[in-house]
Amino acid sequence: QLRLVESGGGLVQPGGSLRLSCAASGFTLDYYAIGWFRQAPGKEREGVSCISSSGGLTRYGDSVKGRFTISRDNAKNTVYLQMNSLKPEDTAVYYCAADSRTMCFMAERRYDYWGQGTQVTVSS
Repeated sequence: QLRLVESGGGLVQPGGSLRLSCAASGFTLDYYAIGWFRQAPGKEREGVSCISSSGGLTRYGDSVKGRFTISRDNAKNTVYLQMNSLKPEDTAVYYCAADSRTMCFMAERRYDYWGQGTQVTVSS
């Protein structure tokens, strides 16, 4: 069974940091581009970041550039999203997804497998 499982979400104060993890089971992430998406209440899901299968290409949404960093450890079959300088508007459910093509684009339709999401709440 192919699964992606996100972890690392929680409640954090504005200006704080969290690191999300996306772990795969049932398949190897080596050949997949991975994307992070988020959905806030009442809003459409949006692309946050993505990383190519090799890790050589990364992309970020304008709202998170300079604050979030995506990385991958293929030996651990895991992709990470380091989130710094968090703002209340970063509050959302964060999802990771796998695209069987090697290049990364933040277009939802490209992604074949999705995790169940992890809640991130930024509040004082």
